[in-house]
Amino acid sequence: MLREFRDFVMRGNVVELAVAVIIGAAFGAVITAFTAAFITPLIALIVGKPDFGDLRFTISGTVFPYGQFLNALISFLIIAAVVFFFVVRPMNALMARLKRPDEEPEAPSAEVATLLEIRDLLAVQRGGGAA
Repeated sequence: MLREFRDFVMRGNVVELAVAVIIGAAFGAVITAFTAAFITPLIALIVGKPDFGDLRFTISGTVFPYGQFLNALISFLIIAAVVFFFVVRPMNALMARLKRPDEEPEAPSAEVATLLEIRDLLAVQRGGGAA
């Protein structure tokens, strides 16, 4: 049972996933800092409020804090834009450069070439022309 667990943990996918989670958490911290340092002040210049967390409305005594949702939505859009423009697009460009052009198919083996010749000769004898 321990050997099976060890094999599971040492699989490449598990290790890669663990690394991805750790890098993702660190990347999230960088984006959060970027948002707080640059994007929030820009929003404050445009809208007049740097933080929407205190925005809310009340209906029949029930408070709806929609400002928290706006903050989360803005953070999500920023993270998605950063990932797209700084990770996805450069990786797509790199992969396009590294992609090999489609190679020409190999010449048929001697046996296949002989069989093709026989097929063509039989077709000519029957009067059907070369295939």
